[in-house]
Amino acid sequence: MLKHLTVILAFLMTLSPSVMAQDFQKGLAAYNAGDYATALQEWTPLAEAGDEVAQYNLGVMYGNGRGVVQDYKEAVKWYRLSAERGDASAQYNLGNMYKNGDGAPQDYKEAVKWYRLAAEQGYAMAQTNFGFMYDNGQGVLQDNATAHMWYNIGAANGNELGGTNRDKIAKRMTPAAIEEAQTMARECINSGYTKCGY
Repeated sequence: MLKHLTVILAFLMTLSPSVMAQDFQKGLAAYNAGDYATALQEWTPLAEAGDEVAQYNLGVMYGNGRGVVQDYKEAVKWYRLSAERGDASAQYNLGNMYKNGDGAPQDYKEAVKWYRLAAEQGYAMAQTNFGFMYDNGQGVLQDNATAHMWYNIGAANGNELGGTNRDKIAKRMTPAAIEEAQTMARECINSGYTKCGY
């Protein structure tokens, strides 16, 4: 009897990922169709089971008030769970929540922590925001070269604001400082974001 139960449990465990994927897709289709109640119903059990993409999506729903009452604290909760599992989008959004003081006390150092993690995964918007933090000395010491580097990297990865901000900060820098920042950006990119000037 125990042997049969073990075999059945093992079989059910092999079905779980595909069932979870189907539930996620069902939630995604519902979300895209504007059926937020179904999306919430499908994603909540997945998020509670540790699915970082479902956790991120619940963060988006609560952060934007889609199908739920807007609740920044609840958004922070779901973004944090997803961010801790390595989701770059969640890390970026969590950084924004701390930078703006939405759902958590405003904490620039905490924002920098999450922007950095997302930036080091190649997330262009986080790279630009990380540059902004250096540009303005929020959560880090103000540093034009490092700000230029991150703006430049964000721009290279497709974030237009990164290019705009890079060009603005360059007007406050010497040619030698710009060259240093460009060298730092190349080294950072070529190292897979492991050698980024700090």
